[in-house]
Amino acid sequence: MFTPTRDQVRSFLSDTWNKYRNQEPLAGLEQTALSVILIHPEYHAVLEHPERYLERDYGPDSGALNPFLHLSLHLAIAEQLSIDQPPGIRTRYEALARRLSEHDALHAVLECLGETLWQAQRLGTAPDQQAYLDCLERR
Repeated sequence: MFTPTRDQVRSFLSDTWNKYRNQEPLAGLEQTALSVILIHPEYHAVLEHPERYLERDYGPDSGALNPFLHLSLHLAIAEQLSIDQPPGIRTRYEALARRLSEHDALHAVLECLGETLWQAQRLGTAPDQQAYLDCLERR
C-alpha cells in the first residue's frame, strides 16, 4: 500500500496545481487531483504558495479547515467510486447526486468517510465499511 507522508501529499497537490497553471502535461493521479482542485477554488491560493502553507498545522484548535486533508479525502473518494469499493458506494453516491449537486454529494460522502476514519482511529480498529455505507444511506 502506498502511504505518502504529509509533506509528500502536500507537495503532490501543489506541484499538480502548478503544472496545470504552467500548462505542463499531467499523468495518472495528477489528472484526478486536478479535477478535485478545480472544484475548490478556495484552495488555489494555498496551492500557489506552498512555501507559506506546506508546514502549517491545521489542528482542531486552529479553527481552520485543512485544505490538504480535504483534497486528499476527495482523492480517496474518487478512487473508491472508480472501483466501487466498498461495494455499493457508487450506487449510494449516485443516489445522493440525484438529490443534491455532484459536489454536495461528494461532500456528503466526504463527511461519512471522515466520520468512519475518526471512529476507526478512536477505537484503534480498521474502518467499518458497513458503518460508512450506512452513513451514506442516512444522508
